[in-house]
Amino acid sequence: MKIGNRIFNLEHEAYIMGILNVTPDSFSDGGKYHELDKAMKQAEHLILDGADILDIGGESTRPGHTFVSVEEELERVMPIIEGIKQNFDIPVSLDTYKSEVAREGILAGVDLINDIWGFKWDQKMADVVAKYQVPVCLMHNRNNTNYTNFLEDVIEDLKESLDIAKKAGVDENKIILDPGIGFAKDLEQNLYLMNHMERLLELSYPVLLGTSRKSMIGLTLNLPVEEREEGTMVTTVLGYEKGCRIFRVHDVKKNKRALQMAEAILNARF
Repeated sequence: MKIGNRIFNLEHEAYIMGILNVTPDSFSDGGKYHELDKAMKQAEHLILDGADILDIGGESTRPGHTFVSVEEELERVMPIIEGIKQNFDIPVSLDTYKSEVAREGILAGVDLINDIWGFKWDQKMADVVAKYQVPVCLMHNRNNTNYTNFLEDVIEDLKESLDIAKKAGVDENKIILDPGIGFAKDLEQNLYLMNHMERLLELSYPVLLGTSRKSMIGLTLNLPVEEREEGTMVTTVLGYEKGCRIFRVHDVKKNKRALQMAEAILNARF
């Protein structure tokens, strides 16, 4: 898959997506990088640590987060997108579920749209992605937790997102799926989904895993946000073994090293 000016071999290789939240209230790094100079320094730090993609987010999606208007989200992300594009040679992902933000981001150089609602929040989002033919990550999410058969329902929900994409004319070769760890799922459901991640491969699309410092880790280990990196690394390794190929994380260096070790072991031949 081509993302920006780079080819990603998502069948055989694994990649790290570095998180750059430019929000005042994100659960892990809120308020740290919303100023342009700080965001540029963090972008450089993530790149030097080995990030393959940078994911820019202008609205926190943590539980209880404050809804952000299109105008405010654009004010937050556009200077950062433009700054990264001017100063660094790395594909940029935009974490948004609003079509207007996505369109303006794409026009500013965004290479991938990361939609936490899988085209189900904004009916125009799929049309924007189809029009500009950029890659997209469709995450599993829903506004309730009324599952009949949890794992099968997750798969069916993702199929609905894929149907929306198909009807809009989105290139199926530009689609990535995300299981949505931490979204519309309780602790046991998140853990169960992690242990059965290979089921998503039945849909025949690359899978992105985003578990970094999330409550699943905090609740399991009884640890605050700043002490969840070891737990994150375990999910990265397990996710790779289950077939995930893009890992969205805060600490790029540690997770990249863990991933390289897992790749070496699992791909060893003699």
